[in-house]
Amino acid sequence: MDLKEIQNLIKFVANSGVAEVKLEMDDVKITIRTTLEGNTTETTYVQQMPAQNTLQQALAPQPVAPVAPVAVAPAEDSKYITIKSPIIGTFYRKPSPDKPMFVEVGTTIGQGDVLCVIEAMKLFNEIESEVSGKIVKILVDDMSPVEFDQPLFLVDPS
Repeated sequence: MDLKEIQNLIKFVANSGVAEVKLEMDDVKITIRTTLEGNTTETTYVQQMPAQNTLQQALAPQPVAPVAPVAVAPAEDSKYITIKSPIIGTFYRKPSPDKPMFVEVGTTIGQGDVLCVIEAMKLFNEIESEVSGKIVKILVDDMSPVEFDQPLFLVDPS
């Protein structure tokens, strides 16, 4: 199971009103418990390999995976500064659905200007610019999940 499937499972369980769900698949065990009010969800992940499989894998020769060629970024992107996500969460381009976007492509920004909001654990964190310049590209769609250190914006500092 990947992270997105686990997150969807947690949301489904929280909304279903079920008190506890246990899921066991191959080498993954997941237990999800919710309170009666549905306000708190506790998730326990246990990932383990059976001892036999681990021993057999250790003794078996490991195939070497072919290395994919690395794409080199064009030289023109090297002059831009990449603003990355400082946290994991959901990326929002505007403070609320009825408000305008914080920034658009072509917007001139200054140090300390709010660029977006990232929601993490029901907290909305304003992401401020650490550089001045012009937004060249927005790399993430509105309401998309983002990872730590994921590029969000390209800024031309000149």
